Amino acid sequence: VGTLKEADLKGKRVFVRVDLNVPLDDNLNISDDTRIRAAVPTIKYLTGYGAKVILSSHLGRPKGVTPKYSLKPLVPRLSELLGTEV
Repeated sequence: VGTLKEADLKGKRVFVRVDLNVPLDDNLNISDDTRIRAAVPTIKYLTGYGAKVILSSHLGRPKGVTPKYSLKPLVPRLSELLGTEV
């Protein structure tokens, strides 16, 4: 992403496919946030140059809509790492 600058990104919506398929324990707590932390620099870079970032990911291998595979448990940690509400 290092070649995209403010002129390219300001006010643009950027769709980013990120690997947030992290392990969760039985209480839906993240047991290893390595993949979330790996996505943070790219997201911060894009938002730092004024882009509106849309994230896409998956959790597990759902067949249809399955609450067990919701990305909702990841939101607090991602918000914490980014320093903004997700």
